[in-house]
Amino acid sequence: MNAKEIFFVSPIHGDMLHAWDGELSGDALKTKVTIAAPADCTITVNGVNAVFQDGFYQAEIVLDNYENTIKALDIDSEKSISMTVYRLKDFAGKYRLSIDDNIWFLRDIQQNTANYQSLFEHPYLSVLKEINDTYGTKIHLNLFYETEGFNLSEFTDQYKNEWKENAGWLTLSFHARGEFPDQPYIKADYETVKKDCDLVNDQIKRFASEEVLANVTTIHWGEATREGSRVLRDAGYKGQLGYFNIDDEQYPASYYLNEAERRHIKKRFVWKDMNEDVIFIKTSIVIDMKKIDEIGPWLDHYGQNGGKPPYVDLLVHEQYFYPFYFNYQPDYREKLITAVKWAQDNGYEPALLGDCI
Repeated sequence: MNAKEIFFVSPIHGDMLHAWDGELSGDALKTKVTIAAPADCTITVNGVNAVFQDGFYQAEIVLDNYENTIKALDIDSEKSISMTVYRLKDFAGKYRLSIDDNIWFLRDIQQNTANYQSLFEHPYLSVLKEINDTYGTKIHLNLFYETEGFNLSEFTDQYKNEWKENAGWLTLSFHARGEFPDQPYIKADYETVKKDCDLVNDQIKRFASEEVLANVTTIHWGEATREGSRVLRDAGYKGQLGYFNIDDEQYPASYYLNEAERRHIKKRFVWKDMNEDVIFIKTSIVIDMKKIDEIGPWLDHYGQNGGKPPYVDLLVHEQYFYPFYFNYQPDYREKLITAVKWAQDNGYEPALLGDCI
């Protein structure tokens, strides 16, 4: 380290701190700030004297606001550094169920409107309603615009009031134009993503209402250029979910982020790219990739390795619900319930993600 160098070790610029990152005092969070600087400095953090311990300077400060500036000052040299962190009051201890690749249930309802007086008479939505009725689970659906023989512009608006009435637990967002090609936005420019995003968002507003359109989404395959992520931000999606895998054999699903940023989110589960004004959130499990008896152990492994997710995003894909799908999972309903029960049994409460960030 340079003799005059001073930098933040933890938290870092853009970190989103929650109840598990310190001690709560009313609405305020007391949290520890760690700074690297030469051993002979006199450091204050937001006016609090830092103590040199184990090779670093540490100080406990109080965060009162959603957005907070942290300033570290070397009294002797008068050199200072600053960063912004966020205080999430309703993030830790919450969960939701999110489902990608949704389109087939809408096609089926449209082809059978005479048979469905309610959205929730459809078998797929009936399962989701059962889970909400039983556990209070908040559920989010990411939509494709089109599939074989159908696109969202064809979907009826006759259920619009019902969508609005259930917007407190069931929300929708853009996912992609369609299932194929794979990784459609990994190299896409701004206009390409915007065209597809607008197609889906406009139709959600038409047939379901703006109240149902969420402010978080997961782009298809979790991969986008910086420009693609900006499209989502500009469309109102302040939160963007992915896997953020690194240093393992799993698919990265990490948008445009570099390795250091991916490692940070993999550890923290949430971080804001301050340059782009985008919040990234890591999903906790892909349910359809696990056997039913693997769901609990997978979710348990985070805590066993010292990194229990503060907000649990339980992710699954629509296709596996249907017997005609080549990868049909007959225990789809039971898998969802198993994951939701794990969240409930481990003290997590249902909450829409957009309300927590």
